[in-house]
Amino acid sequence: MAEESNRKKEVAHSLKSEMPAKEVKDGVEISNPLEIVQRLIEVAVNDLDLPEGTFEILKKPKRIMKVSIPVRMDDGTYREFEGFRSQHIDVLGPTKGGVRFHPKVTEDEVAALSMWMSLKSAILGIPYGGGKGGIVVNPKELSERELEELSRGFIRELEPIMGPEKDIPAPDVNTTPEIMGWMIDEFSRLKGKNVPGTVTGKPIILGGSEGRVEATGRGVVFTIAEAAERLGLQLEGMTAVVQGFGNVGSVTAQLLAERGVKVVGITDAGGGVYHGDGLDVEDLLRYVKEKGTVSGYRDFDGFSNDELFSADCDILVPAALENQITAETGPKIKAKIVAEAANGPTTPDGNAAMEQNGVFVIPDILCNAGGVTVSYFEWVQNTTHLAWTEQEVNERLHTEMTQAFEDVFRMKEQKNVSMREAAYLVGVERIADAMKARGWIK
Repeated sequence: MAEESNRKKEVAHSLKSEMPAKEVKDGVEISNPLEIVQRLIEVAVNDLDLPEGTFEILKKPKRIMKVSIPVRMDDGTYREFEGFRSQHIDVLGPTKGGVRFHPKVTEDEVAALSMWMSLKSAILGIPYGGGKGGIVVNPKELSERELEELSRGFIRELEPIMGPEKDIPAPDVNTTPEIMGWMIDEFSRLKGKNVPGTVTGKPIILGGSEGRVEATGRGVVFTIAEAAERLGLQLEGMTAVVQGFGNVGSVTAQLLAERGVKVVGITDAGGGVYHGDGLDVEDLLRYVKEKGTVSGYRDFDGFSNDELFSADCDILVPAALENQITAETGPKIKAKIVAEAANGPTTPDGNAAMEQNGVFVIPDILCNAGGVTVSYFEWVQNTTHLAWTEQEVNERLHTEMTQAFEDVFRMKEQKNVSMREAAYLVGVERIADAMKARGWIK
């Protein structure tokens, strides 16, 4: 037994130094997110010396449904759109996770995201497994009618594997409460009754939760505050830069500014802005609502992503897509705290560079778990036919996020590992405990 345990430890530590498989997209070498999460889970399984078979169960989703959705376009022609829904593991409860509309969605990406969702739920102590969905589409190219038909068509295809005790979609990249409203309406029509707990992130009038829209960004700020406290830093007066100014990035910037943090730089898909004395986030939000991008705001234009990663700041918030902090950008980071508001924003090389430079990283599966937490609150409210106030939701979210941070930080101290490794250890251990309790592993 001791020999087997030592073998597992050797495998784990060798995996930490191995490079994950890479692929080239648009001329840029990036890491496959599915490969990354699989490697990190395997390291955790071996470091915890879990029973044989644990990794075999966790290394890939139990189900990935691939669908083709025909949509009649406004000009009378038809287009087929490819969609995916991944359900990782349901040992703790129904699978749960967002649906993203993006032209570069892939099956591997959706699978990886569902696995991250399993870990987030476990870290937060939420009775969910991980799910994730995506449709290969640029929603900006569709009319509102076409978008609605696409959303409803996706639900018609997924209906056999959906339900409040099966799989629960939510908003993600390029999806909104309005789209969730169409989805819950379509599912309820198919079932012949109202089933509000099947979709979260809905409009409040349809059973959505107060505070859900801001939940992910609010959770990011809660974890940043906890990190600053552990590092002996005063949040007020610190400086921050934010990559991505969608729902999560904009809410994070707003709430940081409310706490006295100077948000000095922001980038989005259209460009970037920088002002050393701090940007007026509220005014910038009004500008973006009108123009659709931060680019062109006052005379602060011309701030690039390359400049963002190398900026002199205390806090860096990647709130865009995967694979942003890499072997190229990681060594440039001067921030004391990196708060991963996006899913999978860091490659193994990027993470190694930050660790070498002493950056305190709040890993994505902890940092951005506010969304799934308040989605859980919404599901509970739907199930009990009660409605909580925004204050109640935010207070509960604060309690859950700070406790989760404490659990991960305690594991970090106990095992003398990074915050990322600690988060995986906490999540994998809790999932494995449930697997043992059900008799899946011995």
